[in-house]
Amino acid sequence: MRTYQAIFSVATLAGQLVACGGGGGGSDTGEPPGAASPPVASAPDAATRRTAAETTASANGLCRAVSPFYFELGDRDGAQVSGSVGGDTYTAQTVMPIASASKWLFGAYVAEVKGGVLDQADVRATHMLSGYASMGNACGTGSTVASCLTAGGGDTYTPAKLDRYHYNSAHFQKWAVDHGMGEMSGADVSRAYQTTLGVTAAFNGPLLAGGAITTPANYAQFLRRILNSQLKIAGLLGSAPACTQPASCPSADYSPLVAEAWHYSVGHWVEDDPVTGDGSVSSAGAFGFYPWIDRTRSVYGLLARVDASGDNQGYASAQCGRLIRKAYLSGVAQ
Repeated sequence: MRTYQAIFSVATLAGQLVACGGGGGGSDTGEPPGAASPPVASAPDAATRRTAAETTASANGLCRAVSPFYFELGDRDGAQVSGSVGGDTYTAQTVMPIASASKWLFGAYVAEVKGGVLDQADVRATHMLSGYASMGNACGTGSTVASCLTAGGGDTYTPAKLDRYHYNSAHFQKWAVDHGMGEMSGADVSRAYQTTLGVTAAFNGPLLAGGAITTPANYAQFLRRILNSQLKIAGLLGSAPACTQPASCPSADYSPLVAEAWHYSVGHWVEDDPVTGDGSVSSAGAFGFYPWIDRTRSVYGLLARVDASGDNQGYASAQCGRLIRKAYLSGVAQ
């Protein structure tokens, strides 16, 4: 058994049709005198939203399929609804490996270091278009950022892959080596994230695209910092989205997600599938950790659990998590 160690701590619409009258020069509203305007649907209140989210989390079939889990939704001021489903295995304070949810942290780190302005090389690296696409995920304790890159074969550049989407850890690891992070250990990366992002996350090995270990509470704080524009990545969410599906996109080579046509941005997915997408941005991890921010950039959420079965658990969590999101935003259980 692996041991994980952490160091934590609808807008209202109103209108009036006005038609020019006949020869009398008057106006006609099109309604008989005294007729009332049709009622305008109001947004669901907070209690209705909470109930809809809680009901969906506990009763929807796609959510029961990934139970147990912890979920949380909130805004820039804090959590508005949260809970542990299927027992108390997972709570806001449970320390867990988050796998590819680490990518959003790295994207935010790059954005912060570059002052929110990414050059071409930064975009290629954070959108997985850099041509470095052959790294494995072996990155043990005692490794450095550079040794993880070379040990995994990630330092191999393939010119034919430049500007072609290929999901792989090497893009991030190579950027880090090129920007002074090569000798950093996992503990060093952890300190850099704390100083630069205000995020508490540990690393047994400095695998930047997938090695972070943290709690739902710490990751929720990171998402709130984005909503409050305290991190530069707030202005880069969904920017320059890269097409990721080889079946429909001539500039894509490989994506672990084939069920839906999402795009990829600065260390995060853009959920813009033409059938199921709602414009949210997210960064699901292979063990089932699914953090997101909605398309209005005003609501955040996460679904947290650990399932190392390898059966696309990130997408399974996303299928449940987005239903909880829809329920909360609409006030209608899904």
